[in-house]
Amino acid sequence: MSSLKVDTVLCINGSVLIVFYTPGQCWQFRIVSRTGGIFGEQKIYYTADAALQAGLDWLKDEG
Repeated sequence: MSSLKVDTVLCINGSVLIVFYTPGQCWQFRIVSRTGGIFGEQKIYYTADAALQAGLDWLKDEG
């Protein structure tokens, strides 16, 4: 069984940004769009703050 820790959930302009930690992939983010699409990258971030900033930047670039 895999362990997952959710650090942040934010709703921004109808999209949901989730920052989470898994032992194998460290910190990551995913974005759930208004239409239900799930977006993110397979990059590893070593802190929750770094993953959060990457997610916010992603939303800014996509918006």
